[in-house]
Amino acid sequence: MSSYFTDLAQQYIDGEWRPGTGSWDIIDFNPYDGEKLASITIATVDEVDQAYQAAARAQKEWAATNAYARRAVFEKALRIIEDREPEITEAIIAELGGTHLKAGFELHLAKEFLRESIHLSLRAEGRIIPSPVVGKENRVYRVPVGVVGVISPFNFPFLLSIKSVAPALALGNGVVLKPHQNTPIVGGSLVAKVFEDAGLPGGLLNVVITDIAEIGDAFLEHPVPKVISFTGSDKVGRHVGTVCASHFKRSILELGGNSALVVLDDADIDYAVDAAVFSRYVHQGQVCMAANRILVDRSVETEFTEKFVAKVKTLKTGDPSDPRTVIGPVINSSQADAISGTVEQAIAEGATALVRGATTDNLVEPSVLTGLPADSAILQQEIFGPVALLVPFDGEEEAVRIVNDTPYGLSGAVHTADVERGVSFAKQIDTGMFHVNDGTVHDEPPVAFGGEKSSGIGRLNGDAVVDAFTTQKWISVQHGRSFFPF
Repeated sequence: MSSYFTDLAQQYIDGEWRPGTGSWDIIDFNPYDGEKLASITIATVDEVDQAYQAAARAQKEWAATNAYARRAVFEKALRIIEDREPEITEAIIAELGGTHLKAGFELHLAKEFLRESIHLSLRAEGRIIPSPVVGKENRVYRVPVGVVGVISPFNFPFLLSIKSVAPALALGNGVVLKPHQNTPIVGGSLVAKVFEDAGLPGGLLNVVITDIAEIGDAFLEHPVPKVISFTGSDKVGRHVGTVCASHFKRSILELGGNSALVVLDDADIDYAVDAAVFSRYVHQGQVCMAANRILVDRSVETEFTEKFVAKVKTLKTGDPSDPRTVIGPVINSSQADAISGTVEQAIAEGATALVRGATTDNLVEPSVLTGLPADSAILQQEIFGPVALLVPFDGEEEAVRIVNDTPYGLSGAVHTADVERGVSFAKQIDTGMFHVNDGTVHDEPPVAFGGEKSSGIGRLNGDAVVDAFTTQKWISVQHGRSFFPF
């Protein structure tokens, strides 16, 4: 077992590793075998306050630091992750049940986001805007918001913590990070350790490992943070957004999805099958961009279904430390029970199980369902697990209607031999991201990432992340003399 689970099972506040002072512990379990990885005494409201105050103190000097000096921290953090990749991979496998494939995918993207953050330090550019007033110069500065609160999820905890933490720091902010209770090391203290070893000044990045049962909304309501970046479910995101709005804070909400992968009548079927299987089953389907629904033109339904089912049946479920494993455990028993219940509900509503995987502890084997009634509630919800829903359609117009018939709008994909037909189709979908002739699971540092409808508010990545973690300040200079009417 990685030493991270013994060395980093603490809070990280104001540059110090220390235990929380709460009255109970968060127990960190391996979701595959139930092994106890760590016991972490939770942070209290007082420690949340200490973390935010530390970030506020450290941020002033950090914001005044030359941007070229700031970026050196991110260059070193990148080298640290590259050097420690085997240990971080081991931690991802142990703490969240990620397979070797998944760990590699997560680490690749984490490194790409750090590379982008190296350049972000220089991206907060100001402008000079002409004035109708004679002699006046209008300067608009891009300045850090101050302190950012980050709440990260359990599915890609290392990546999705770094995805907000690194750009917020690069743009001159302080940060307090609250990782998910199921992934406190990989999503929290490991991130702090990387930046500490990279030379980030103490106090700038703080990690509080805690639970709302202990702190309530204190993390959101605290007066110091001006922006809260939250990645998680739409139910919790709705609450986060409401609390932030009531305290005049900005919230960046990256929420759930019910994405569709669409196979048109002229698609390369073998390629579409590969894209669909990956898009649905990567990391056990615990991905917000996963293809919950796979829509297939009725003219190619039989061929696609046969090949899709055959490929799904080859996916090995089991120990995530085995390099041959494709489907590891879901994060906890309640998630496993919920997925099993969804399959049972669908079958009770009339669906046919072309593949019905068994559930053993937290291991949920893949299922493939077809024949769901058009009004089935399951077609409207996010299934955070290895369950594919095959939905036939007749023609593009019906496909567009079905894809848009969901409260979510995060990602999606369409497969066709005609690229421009695919682009035309994509333009009709109410979603933040859509991909032609590819999978639904993509994230690239320079490109705006986010959803529509219940899939969130705001964008990360590229220029959008500068908007997210900075604010604009207008300073005018009157070089002549103004005229005042009295």
